[in-house]
Amino acid sequence: MGGAVSAGEDNDELIDNLKEAQYIRTELVEQAFRAVDRADYYLEEFKDNAYKDLAWKHGNIHLSAPCIYSEVMEALDLQPGLSFLNLGSGTGYLSSMVGLILGPFGVNHGVELHSDVIEYAKQKLDFFIKTSDSFDKFEFCEPSFVTGNCLEISPDCTQYDRVYCGAGVQKEHEDYMKNLLKVGGILVMPLEEKLTKITRTGPSAWETKKILAVSFAPLIQPNHADSGKSRLVHLPPVAVRSLQDLARIAIRGTIKKIIHQETMSKTGNGLKNPPRFKRRRVRRRRMETIVFLDKEVFASRISNPSDDNNNSEDIEDERREEEETKPSELKPDPPVNFLREKVLSLPLPDPLKYYLLYYREK
Repeated sequence: MGGAVSAGEDNDELIDNLKEAQYIRTELVEQAFRAVDRADYYLEEFKDNAYKDLAWKHGNIHLSAPCIYSEVMEALDLQPGLSFLNLGSGTGYLSSMVGLILGPFGVNHGVELHSDVIEYAKQKLDFFIKTSDSFDKFEFCEPSFVTGNCLEISPDCTQYDRVYCGAGVQKEHEDYMKNLLKVGGILVMPLEEKLTKITRTGPSAWETKKILAVSFAPLIQPNHADSGKSRLVHLPPVAVRSLQDLARIAIRGTIKKIIHQETMSKTGNGLKNPPRFKRRRVRRRRMETIVFLDKEVFASRISNPSDDNNNSEDIEDERREEEETKPSELKPDPPVNFLREKVLSLPLPDPLKYYLLYYREK
């Protein structure tokens, strides 16, 4: 699946294309997509394809196309503080974007069949927390992943506000998926070759909406051949945050507010990032002339003999002229992690500073 939008040169350009095609329609979803670089979830040798609107699979590792994830994120209608369950959580790419919206008081759980993919997802999550400046722009609901078949979730598990299944659901498992939802919750899953949004409006009342045609690999059925018994999947408990952790969230939130107020007083506007400017790509077309003589038609190319020689020179001249005439003040400054700078400047012991920064590398 995929290929609905043009390939981007980087993550921001991919998101620009998804917005232009109306796959991304809300600011919250856009911010989450821009904050998590899709290429970081690819193996190094495949990163050239990261910004194409295509699915990617290597062994057990799988990523859906960006246009699919966009529709899923929009359909889930995520809000801070909600609980989320990702069935077939894979690389953790979607779970990380969801965690940015849920905030520190949400719940973010994932179930993945393959243990090697769980390890891969944990590595990618650790890399995001330690290296991405976007991590400091949000209060993050860190995903927790468990290994197992999502069709064998323990019946005494808690229900969730939002549920997504990343594999094709057979009709006989529809009710099973619905029962994972709280009243008022939203379930998004591929059902009968359609990405489907189901809202639980009451204890036994549902609203169903088909979003778009999709093609997903079907859910893998439980295999009880070894022991004859099912292996129940126990989801992570809903953890209560420690007082120390709550203090860190409060301190970081206060510092962010101060930074935002200082930025507003300096710039006089609410722009979080300077606008991006792209150089227009100029395509030259060779003109052809069609000549009519009596009842016969002749198509001939009429051009100046020097055109071919000067063509590459003209393009180079135009490119150089564009670069020279572009005002230097329009080029965005390198990003600065103001939160990190502010924390490091505080009159606090170093261990406390590092704790506030989640012990991230400088």
